[in-house]
Amino acid sequence: MTESQYSTINIERPGDGIAWVFFNRPEKRNAMSPALHREMYRALDELEVDDEVDIVVIGGAGGNFSAGQDLKEFFRYLEDKPNERYLMEQRYCKWRWDRLSTFPKITIAMVEGWCVGGAFTHLVACDFAIAATDARFSLSEVNWGIIPGGMVTKAIVEAMRYRDGLHYILTAEELDGVRATEVGLVNRAVPADELRAHVQELATMLRRKNQHVLRASKQAYRMLARGMDNDQALDYLGAKFTQLQATDPTKGYSTGLSSFIDHKSYQPVHAPYPQG
Repeated sequence: MTESQYSTINIERPGDGIAWVFFNRPEKRNAMSPALHREMYRALDELEVDDEVDIVVIGGAGGNFSAGQDLKEFFRYLEDKPNERYLMEQRYCKWRWDRLSTFPKITIAMVEGWCVGGAFTHLVACDFAIAATDARFSLSEVNWGIIPGGMVTKAIVEAMRYRDGLHYILTAEELDGVRATEVGLVNRAVPADELRAHVQELATMLRRKNQHVLRASKQAYRMLARGMDNDQALDYLGAKFTQLQATDPTKGYSTGLSSFIDHKSYQPVHAPYPQG
């Protein structure tokens, strides 16, 4: 696939089915500018249809995940440009929640250094989040006179327990990677010098699984997590199961079941059914 050229992000595709997307504004601690939003919007479109990519990792260059929105380039620059701001908010900024939280491929946030404010949105929207133990998370909006806007507060509600989320929104206290794990903001925290290796290990393990099943499973989980009663959940999951059987070209369910029951050659508890 032809590689697109970007100025505010960098994409690494080593050829193992994993794409590494890095915000590339290290001099700004990877604060998000309008240009970065436009490029991430385009990059996700590109990666979604790249048949050689199954897993997408999102991180930041230069030792920081992201310092949130670039106050000067996003807020101040767009202050007297209502049409441009409208387009930015209604289209390009939506990669961080609407687009990423429904992205068909597995996504992993790799967090080192600072993760501030608006960066919580795409942190939570990713399917997994692995952080360095010394990463620094901060919801500082209350200290300069605003609430955590956009989808930040919604992201916190989804990821953290009620009292933990309210505490960090109202106090603006920092969390490190260990505390972020304790409150459910990330899956795990590891030493900074081991971060990429841990993410690589997770991504490689996930890639060995049936990607069609992973896609359906995460879609079902997110739908249920956002509110269905028991009857709705039962109907939805039944429909999702039927859809997966019809659309999975590897026929993973019937093949795996036959291998387990008929041929005694497969133990699904220990490993996914080998693909191709």
